[in-house]
Amino acid sequence: MNIKTLLPFICFALLFSCKAGTSETPSDTEKKVITFAKGADISWVTEMESKGFKFYNAAGEERECTALMAELGCNTVRLRVWVNPEGGWCGKDDVLVKCRRAQALGMRIMIDFHYGDSWCDPGKQPVPAAWKNYGPQQMAQAVADHTRDVLGCLKNAGIDVTWVQVGNEVENGMLWESGRVKGGEAGNFASYFNAGAQVVKELYPDAVVVLHISNAWKNDTLVWFYDLMKTAGVNYDMIGLSLYPSYWENGEYPDWQPKAKASVANFQLLHINYGKPVMLVEFGMPASQDEASRDCLQYIMDGVAGFDWFKGIILWEPESEHSRNGYDYGAFKDGKPTIAMDPFK
Repeated sequence: MNIKTLLPFICFALLFSCKAGTSETPSDTEKKVITFAKGADISWVTEMESKGFKFYNAAGEERECTALMAELGCNTVRLRVWVNPEGGWCGKDDVLVKCRRAQALGMRIMIDFHYGDSWCDPGKQPVPAAWKNYGPQQMAQAVADHTRDVLGCLKNAGIDVTWVQVGNEVENGMLWESGRVKGGEAGNFASYFNAGAQVVKELYPDAVVVLHISNAWKNDTLVWFYDLMKTAGVNYDMIGLSLYPSYWENGEYPDWQPKAKASVANFQLLHINYGKPVMLVEFGMPASQDEASRDCLQYIMDGVAGFDWFKGIILWEPESEHSRNGYDYGAFKDGKPTIAMDPFK
């Protein structure tokens, strides 16, 4: 039997051995622990500190929030960037402060460009005030210039950046209306995204460019969007997804299991279809359901165990609390972590 005949069997055996945990050597397992991102987006932290809020470990000992995340098992921090934000929060200088803290602790960093002066998500992608009269060519240049300004600042400060999101939850595009994505049309989105991605590679050649959309459980949206991006010639390295599997609806928090199960299945489908690694760059559950949050996070981690193309999970603002900043999907109570983050340990 020649090598061509044997090749399919060899590939199958290798694939199976990668999935089967019992066949891994200690060194392989150790490498996976190091490379799998267990992260937290703590972009609110400096603003919360300015209001006098403090953070504590389970024993009640005060901790700086970034250091507390590391203590809770996180090896990654994700930070959003706004163009000209009110008060400077999540602007370039504020992001640098938070990056320095994370890097000093040996944590990896993901930068999340919104390309807005404030929140950008599937329901709103407002153009920054300073860019409002720009045509498509000027807008693409503005994306490139802003990306270069922020990443250049970080690079000059000696900050290592592992991942960069060019846009936040962009299934409907960004920089509306000219950059809106709808139906079979990507509009100017491809040129805007590629302008940012090109600068990322110029300044951080090894950084991973992330194309991020919401609702990891929605198979039809995922396939439609990433098919369209392929046709439109969007250049990216990794698929980034959001998942909030028990978001308040119809007067209750629904069971997390259906959306979590669908998402885990979709992760593999996306990797097979588009040949890209996948990461859950936003995950959150109701703070009041800490046991369910823990169980859901563990379910997802178990569901992707052994798949080296699945690169990690990032909790969105776990340090938040409704009483502190009005957000109900964190993983803290009275300034202390709940059991929701236990799987990261």
